[in-house]
Parts: sequence; structure tokens; C-alpha cells
Amino acid sequence: MSEFEDKIVVVTGAAGTLGTAVAATFHDAGARVTGIDIVESDAPWRTTTADLIDPGTATAAFAELGDIDVLANIAGGFTMGDAVVDTSDATWDFMMNLNARTVFNAARAVVPAMKAAGRGKIINISARGGLRGAAAMGAYAASKAVVQRLTETLADELKADGINVNCILPSIIDTPQNRRDMPKARFDHWVPPADIAAVVAFLASNAARSIHGASIPVEGLS
Repeated sequence: MSEFEDKIVVVTGAAGTLGTAVAATFHDAGARVTGIDIVESDAPWRTTTADLIDPGTATAAFAELGDIDVLANIAGGFTMGDAVVDTSDATWDFMMNLNARTVFNAARAVVPAMKAAGRGKIINISARGGLRGAAAMGAYAASKAVVQRLTETLADELKADGINVNCILPSIIDTPQNRRDMPKARFDHWVPPADIAAVVAFLASNAARSIHGASIPVEGLS
């Protein structure tokens, strides 16, 4: 029997390519999966729509799901920006909301119950791009750096309560959108979503019980 049998696992951004892979990994392992996304999706696990950028909506969405064992914060995205001095408020807010505020709101929604239960796993998705700035990527890099700092802070605050918080730093993920955006790239050098999902599952497992606040690179050959 899988250690995830009948565990309550919530995957945000579950309608996307990576979120679907993560949800499928836990579903196949026997978990009771709920996928949360702002758009509807057809999946063999429970799905619910919610805008996790709004704190009230996020709290309400998670309140319906019971005592959550694993939170996989997969919601997020990328947009190429402008030079910092030319970056609009809209672009800055979009990246910060999509990548950082969703993690912030989801954590605030689930942590009190996890603390009461004395257990829980939270896995966030940052990015290799969050390790240092790059031209025309200021808002994206900053938002993913925030995810790392939130991960480290939550881990430090919660490890004594039996809760593990860690994050993953993918490079380029092999998604249909990335293939359309970069048609001449070496797709075989990119990271398959299933490989990232496997790392998420590891961080949610008992084998990772002593790992707190880690940022794990998953880069393939890129």
C-alpha cells in the first residue's frame, strides 16, 4: 500500500500541465486529491475553481477540504517583461500575485489546521530564475525569489510543529506552451513535468521528514 493511500492532497494550479502531472502522481498513489484552479478542468480527481489571489476566496476554498495532509502549491506562471524602469504596475502585480501571493494565501489557509494536527507537508514551486536577476525578467525573478524566502520562513516557523515546507527550482519545463514559444529549442533538454511531480511526491513522503526549507534544483539538461 502506498503511504499516500487516502491522504488528503491539494494541488493548486491543477489545470495546468505541471499541476495535472502532480495531481495525477498523487491520484495514482491512492491519495484523495483535490485540484484547485481558477479555470475548470475535467479530471478523475475532485476539482474546484477558486481565485487564490483573493485571500477570502482562498480561505473558503480550503475550508471545504478537511484536514489537509499535503499542499502542493503549483499555481504560477511566467511572462517576459521589460527593463525594470519600464516595467508596468500591471506586469509587476501580475507576477507577484500569480507566483507569490497564491503561495502566501494558500499557506495562511492550511497552516492553522496542520499545526493543530501536528503534521503536514507543503511543497512550493519557485524557479531557477529566482536565484538571480536577468534582463527583462525582473518581475518574474523577484516573484520566484519571494517564493523561496516564504518557503524558508515557513519551514523555520513550522518545523517544530511537524510540518515540512520545501520548494523546487525547475529550469525550463517541457510544456506545450513552452514548445510553442521556443520552437527551435532542444525540447529533450527540458524537464518533463512527471519528473518534477516525482520530486514533489518525494518531498511529501516520510523519506523527506528531516528536510526543511530546502530549494531543490530540477534542471534536466537545460
